[in-house]
Amino acid sequence: MSYDATLEPGHDADANELVIRVRGLTNRFGSNTIHEDLDLDVRKGEIIGVIGGSGTGKSVLLRSIVGLNKPVKGDIEVFGQKLNEISHEKRVAIERRWGVMFQDGALFSTLTVRENVMAPMVEHTKAPRALMRELADLKIRLAGLELEAAVKRPADLSGGMRKRAALARALALDPDLVFLDEPTAGLDPIGAQKFDELVRSLSDALGLTVFLVTHDLDTLVAICDRIAVLSDGKVLAIGSMDEVRKNPHPWIQEYFSGPRGRAAVK
Repeated sequence: MSYDATLEPGHDADANELVIRVRGLTNRFGSNTIHEDLDLDVRKGEIIGVIGGSGTGKSVLLRSIVGLNKPVKGDIEVFGQKLNEISHEKRVAIERRWGVMFQDGALFSTLTVRENVMAPMVEHTKAPRALMRELADLKIRLAGLELEAAVKRPADLSGGMRKRAALARALALDPDLVFLDEPTAGLDPIGAQKFDELVRSLSDALGLTVFLVTHDLDTLVAICDRIAVLSDGKVLAIGSMDEVRKNPHPWIQEYFSGPRGRAAVK
C-alpha cells in the first residue's frame, strides 16, 4: 500500500497553493539509483517533514530542488517556475525567495555570525552596509540568539547556537520558503525541543513554507503538518502523522511502532 505523493485522499490540490512541485525525478550516482520517477508536492505555508531510511536520498532530494545536484531527469517547479527552463536571471530571483540551512550549518568559519548572516545580502542586494548590519542583527535575534553572539565566530559557539546562526542566515533575505536539513541533529533533547518551537513559531508568524529533512520523531510530532516517507526511490507515503502511521509498509511500522516511536507519539 502506498499513497499518492501529490494528493491526500479527498484533497484536490490547487496548483496555486503549491510552492514545490516535483515530477518524475530520477537521481543516479554511477550504477546506484537514488530516486526513480519521484513525485512530490509541497503546499504553501506547511511544514513538511521528509523521512526515510539511510540511503533513501532525503538530502539528495533537498539538494536537487535547490540546484546543488543535477538530476538525470524530471521536472522541479518552485513558485510555479520550472527551474530547468527559466533564465539565469529568473533563477536568481527565485533563489532569493528561499533560504537553506544545511545539516552542519555550513557557516563560514572565518566570518563572524553577523558577517555570515550578511553574506546573502552582500551577494543579492545593493543595500548599504549599515543597513545590512542592522538587518543581520534583527535576523540573529529572530533566530533566538543574543546580540553578543553576532561578533563571535562559529568555533566560539555551542552546537545549538551554530544551528540558530545558520537559521538566521537562511532567513537573511526574508524568504517565503526555507529548507532545513537535519536541523536538530546533534542537539540535546531540550535544545532540540526549543529549536522545534522556534521553527514552528517562525513559520506561523512569517507565513513560511518549511521543507524539513529529519530523522527526529519528536520533531515530526511537534511541528510537521505532513510527513513524506522516501523508500525504493519514490515517496512511499505522504500525509498527516495519523495517515502515514496507518501504512503497513514494514519500515514505516518499525519506525513509528518501536519504543521511540510510541514514546514520541504519546
